Parts: sequence; structure tokens; C-alpha cells
Amino acid sequence: MRLGGPTFQKNPDPDSWVTELKQLGYRAAYCPVDESADTQTVRAFEQAAWDAGIIIAEVGVWNNPLASDDMERRRAIDLCQHRLALADAIGACCCVNISGSRGQVWDGPHPENYSADTFDLIVETTRRILDAVRPTRTYFTLETMPWMIPDSVDSYLKLLSAIDRPRFAVHLDPVNLINSPGLYYRNGTLLRDCFARLRQHIKSCHAKDITLGTTLTVHLSEVRPGLGTLDYVTFLRELDRLDPDTPIMLEHLPAAEDYLASAEYLRSVARAEHLTL
Repeated sequence: MRLGGPTFQKNPDPDSWVTELKQLGYRAAYCPVDESADTQTVRAFEQAAWDAGIIIAEVGVWNNPLASDDMERRRAIDLCQHRLALADAIGACCCVNISGSRGQVWDGPHPENYSADTFDLIVETTRRILDAVRPTRTYFTLETMPWMIPDSVDSYLKLLSAIDRPRFAVHLDPVNLINSPGLYYRNGTLLRDCFARLRQHIKSCHAKDITLGTTLTVHLSEVRPGLGTLDYVTFLRELDRLDPDTPIMLEHLPAAEDYLASAEYLRSVARAEHLTL
């Protein structure tokens, strides 16, 4: 497994990008360019990563392919296709988005997120994205989420079967799967189930943590790794059993110091378990 996270330079060149990644001790990285980059630039970053022994973990999209507005939906799908093509060109492990929401908040809860029609629309949309690009080096994935599909191992397996495309795979964010006190307190069991049943499909993971508040009704809050109760021993042990190049990526932190602290926490768990991160 390979630890990675964001860099903080604006518009880095390939050499300075690699230098910063090495200073941070990362062996995996987020894609450093977007779909507007020309072919020469994409190839330069890909080569720099290869020469430095760094993998590009993922190209993020982060929009709503299920938007109710037709023009917004078309734009969202178009961006998914362009970024999947970028992921394929630069050799990223995956391109990742969420499935989308039927509500006004692009990544928010909505009762129709769980309808049969929405499931069918996710299948149709994901096929449309993959069939337009036909990637050969990367995968299109949907990040697990607490209030939209895929929100469980079962729903991800159902999607994998229904979409039925060899380049559709799994992006695992276990914190996003913890949407009840039961899962919160049994998250080690949840992690083992994720890896047992999704193992061969997992292309990238996110590293976060979670706490349960004491104010009624239920309040689950994201925190940096090491400040919550996610069973990182189980997480890293299971991840270590996958392809050794599988990335685990830090995200959502407010400052560089928080990324440094989070990286050190993950490394301390790995050291204690005699794992290579």
C-alpha cells in the first residue's frame, strides 16, 4: 500500500511536484493537472511520477451526474468523461466521482437517492461515461457515501453486477460507510467485510476518521486520522493484503500541519503492525 495526499504548490512543474511529494514522504499522489492540460504536459507529469517511483492514485470529478436540470446533468457527465480520459492518459489508478444526488445539494441526502429509478439511472449514467471513453489503463469508480448509493458492500456489489463493465471498480472510503452507531462501534467488522467481498475491485482508498457525539439524536463527525475511532489497525492490515501499489489518500484537512500529523499517525500504526506504507 502507498500513502499519499495533496501537495500545496500552485501550478507546479513536474520536478517541483515530485520534490514536494518526496519531502512529504508520499508514494502516491492526486492527479496534478486537469483536463485542460495538453498532451505534452500530461506525459511530462506521468514520466516524472514514474521516474520517482510515485503512482498517481486518482483523478477526482466531484459533481452531480444525477442533477435534475438537464443542462447541469449533461455538463456533469461530460466532465466525468473528460476526467476519465485524463486518468487513462496519465495512468492514474482510477477516476472517482460520487453517484450523485436527486436533491438540490450535489452530494447531499434525498429520499429519491434510494429509489429503483435512481439505481437504474446510476447504471445508465456510469455505462454512458465508460462507453464514451473506453479506458484501457484506468478505472471509473464511485466513492462510497453515507446517504446515496453505494452506501454499503451489498449496494456496491449490486452496482458492479448491474453496470457490468470491466473498467468499473471500487473506491473505498470506509468513514463514509459509517452512518449509524451500530456501524460506528463495529467498524472493524465493517472493514473486514469490505475487503472480504470487494477486495479484487478496490483501486483507491481515502483515509479519514470519525467520532460519535453525545447530543441527541445522532451526530457523526469527520475528524483527522488518529482523533476518532476508525479501526486503522484492521484498515491497514486488510489494505496490506491487496496489490502493494494500492493507494490510501489523505483528504479534507484544513492545513498542511494536519496532513503531516495524519500521515505520521498512519505511519505509526503501520510501524507497530510491521507493515510497509
